[in-house]
Amino acid sequence: MKKIDYKLFIAVVILSLFGVLMIFSASGIWAEYKFNDEFKYLKLQAFFLVIGLIAQYIISKVDYTNYLKKANVILGICFLLLILVLIPGIGTIRNGSRSWFGIGGLGVQPSEFMKLGIIIFVSKYLSSNPKDVRHIVKGVFPILIITLLAFGLIMLQPDLGTGAIILVGVVGLLFVSGVDMKFFVKIGVVGLLGLAGLIIAAPYRIKRIVSFINPWTDPLGAGFQSIQSLYAIGPGGLLGLGLFNSVQKHFYLPEPQTDFIFSIISEELGILGILIVAFLFIIIFHRCIKIAINCDNLFGKYLVFGITFQMAFQTLLNLAVVVGLVPITGVTLPFLSYGGSSLILSLVSIGIILNVSRHNEKS
Repeated sequence: MKKIDYKLFIAVVILSLFGVLMIFSASGIWAEYKFNDEFKYLKLQAFFLVIGLIAQYIISKVDYTNYLKKANVILGICFLLLILVLIPGIGTIRNGSRSWFGIGGLGVQPSEFMKLGIIIFVSKYLSSNPKDVRHIVKGVFPILIITLLAFGLIMLQPDLGTGAIILVGVVGLLFVSGVDMKFFVKIGVVGLLGLAGLIIAAPYRIKRIVSFINPWTDPLGAGFQSIQSLYAIGPGGLLGLGLFNSVQKHFYLPEPQTDFIFSIISEELGILGILIVAFLFIIIFHRCIKIAINCDNLFGKYLVFGITFQMAFQTLLNLAVVVGLVPITGVTLPFLSYGGSSLILSLVSIGIILNVSRHNEKS
């Protein structure tokens, strides 16, 4: 058995540590105001990182083929958590979504578990029935039904961003498994119609679309975050205003340590900071794709591809929101945004990929 892919491991650790630093820079003012402790978010994210790295190390030692045997159980637990979080008194509402289990002062987001759980299940299904993917009804429909059921439960919270990430991950796996391209054209049309229906069904989404097209129609309401994000990015220049010198974090950009952490990075570290982040993400995704390509085990190949598709799409979606290319979705930036569930599950996912790399004959 080979050693783990250290290039991937080191890039993830550096990016996560950089995230802790930037979270402290972005959140200090807000933390002092809300908790009378400017180090509040720093201490919590550092704690989440330690837990995540320990979990990553343990998972990297666990043979990934064990998940093949337990895929149905893992998916069942994920569905149970998604149902429980919708029950008043069990699930808690934050920012308008019942997406969390409140544990003390912390929150656990079950949809993060579903992101990984459904990739494990679909990877098992596709690797166990490789010939069935040529038959849409027999091979693809069962996957779509389960995926849409998970998507529906997540939309009841509601959380369109996470639901979209799950859909993209599954569709990406169907693509690499060899499903007919005509099917993707059809599913794309259905998806656009479904997206339009979801937007029409929720007034707050319509407001987000309007504010996305022209945030100045409601500069103090729906368009506020988008405008403040662009105000943060604009002055950054080549080297930025300097670490800890952001202006927008001073109560202009709401919760800058979460979805809009990239805006603060751009403002404080400029193009140089953007290039550092981009370089680390490119290393991570390049190594993940290489591990997937070099994996001889079909389950392991799909597992790595699925995780990579989800993580890459989440990264692009967050960046697109920050620079105003798409409406606000509430999606975090992997390894950089504040949040325990997101960081720990991202590190666990990388732990699985590292274990796959240990079993590869080629690196």
